[in-house]
Amino acid sequence: MSWEETYAVWNSRTDLDDTVREDLARIEGNNEAIEDAFYAPMEFGTAGMRGVIGAGINRMNIYTVRQATEGLARLMDTLDEKTKLRGVAISYDSRRMSQEFAFEAAKVLGAHGIPSYVFESLRPTPELSFTVRHLHTYAGIMITASHNPKQYNGYKIYGEDGAQMPPKESDMITKYIREVDDLFAVEVADKDSLINDGTLKVIGSEVDEAYLENAKEVTIDRELVAEEGKTMKLVFTPLHGAGGMLGEKALRQAGFEDFTMVPEQAEPNSEFSTVEHPNPEFTEAFDLAIKLGKSQKADLLVAVDPDADRLGAAVRQPDGEYELLTGNQIAAIMLNYILTARKNAGTLPDNGALVKSIVSSEFAAKVAADFGVDSIDVLTGFKFIAEQIQHFEETNEHSFMLGFEESYGYLIRPFVRDKDAIQSLVLLAEVAAFYKKQGKNLYDGLQELFEKYGYFAEKTTALTFDGVEGAQEIKNLMIKFRNETPKEFAGYKVVAAEDYQSSVRTDSEGKSEEIKLPKSNVLKYILEDGTWIAVRPSGTEPKIKFYIGTQGDSLAQAHEKCDQFDAAIAEYIKK
Repeated sequence: MSWEETYAVWNSRTDLDDTVREDLARIEGNNEAIEDAFYAPMEFGTAGMRGVIGAGINRMNIYTVRQATEGLARLMDTLDEKTKLRGVAISYDSRRMSQEFAFEAAKVLGAHGIPSYVFESLRPTPELSFTVRHLHTYAGIMITASHNPKQYNGYKIYGEDGAQMPPKESDMITKYIREVDDLFAVEVADKDSLINDGTLKVIGSEVDEAYLENAKEVTIDRELVAEEGKTMKLVFTPLHGAGGMLGEKALRQAGFEDFTMVPEQAEPNSEFSTVEHPNPEFTEAFDLAIKLGKSQKADLLVAVDPDADRLGAAVRQPDGEYELLTGNQIAAIMLNYILTARKNAGTLPDNGALVKSIVSSEFAAKVAADFGVDSIDVLTGFKFIAEQIQHFEETNEHSFMLGFEESYGYLIRPFVRDKDAIQSLVLLAEVAAFYKKQGKNLYDGLQELFEKYGYFAEKTTALTFDGVEGAQEIKNLMIKFRNETPKEFAGYKVVAAEDYQSSVRTDSEGKSEEIKLPKSNVLKYILEDGTWIAVRPSGTEPKIKFYIGTQGDSLAQAHEKCDQFDAAIAEYIKK
């Protein structure tokens, strides 16, 4: 059907959910808004789906959530009875409609006789990953839009290993979802009846306690934390999200006592009333933390995003101001501490491995190499880091030291199989204590790493293309980069081009070799000075992203080179 016909079907129904009916009334007469909401179904990929909350097949609402869950349920219907009855764990963050979406999913599963384990209140994404493993469920559902603005929500499916559903199963779910022609015909069971017969189980503190017991493994030097943790001043903000309760408990359990949660942001709030973008990558997310930090002369400020899988940090400088660290810098600092502490304790394995995404800095890799630790690059998406962890456990080929993505996601201990800001919060506090004992802070530690390994800088630029024409614009740009391989950027020659969709790496002399990673729509260019530039469309937002990683004789020079390459990319796009 055309978008006009689909809109007419929705608009003619008298039994619509109230929130959907209200949104239909809001967009009435606005053809541009109606077309965007109804022109195509929401994309469902290996990262699930994410979109604006509202009426339409291209929006997050109870009907699109039911449709997605029906896809998972139909996949589980093909399994043997024992596997199917392991059920699905479900969690959700502080966003608007999150709890409603979680229980709608449980009602769809219940109509198929599939058990669900739904948290009594909001919990972080990493705890959902843990819960799948802890309860041995077949799958998990997380209702979250991560760090997106307040008008968004999303839906992610996790596999039985606790990682996001792998491509094979995800593709099958997508196939089943597309078979659901009538979203309004998806059968749902009665919530109270499901609870009464035990098909829907509400979970909470017992799982929190199990997670926290495992989180004790994150602390490396307990004596250090016991000594410094009582007085090291830390400011923590969950940015109105799901990380507050578990983050506070994890810090106290580890031995950190002198920390303060930003009061205005401590409680869950779907409006994110103090910050437009609840994203720890952005300076504005730290405005209130910086104000509080200055009043307390706090050593470290930490912010986690609404579903507590990403973590950002700011450190106090000698002049009392705070400097934000990048995700790549945080990873390098944490890795250096992990490897140093393990080496000093005599517990550093001979086969240690760092696992990072192909668009993350080489900074941490330099640190790893200095300790004799291998670095393994994987595609963007933490499920690929989780795959490596599983491989290590099955083969004993490597011992997992740290996994990270440049977008502020890290995993310390693999009892979780996704990025985990709660673990990262505890470890980063320990690293800060390590430097505090030496009369330094994390900023000093970073300068030491720069002096030892080189000055690394990175930059990510995202171009947003909304609406019907936006998706085609993104496709056209990828075609341009793929078919017209750049020869140089900012005067630096491209010495190799990597196409992860064709799995081919081609050098400037035309020699080719296979890239032994799964296929993905990513392009990467290696320049003669060691700089790398990557291009990829976002899997969850209407964006195309450009990543730059470079190195200089000083941090200022490295940042200047980033800006030069960013301008060169913009110039290439205009041609």
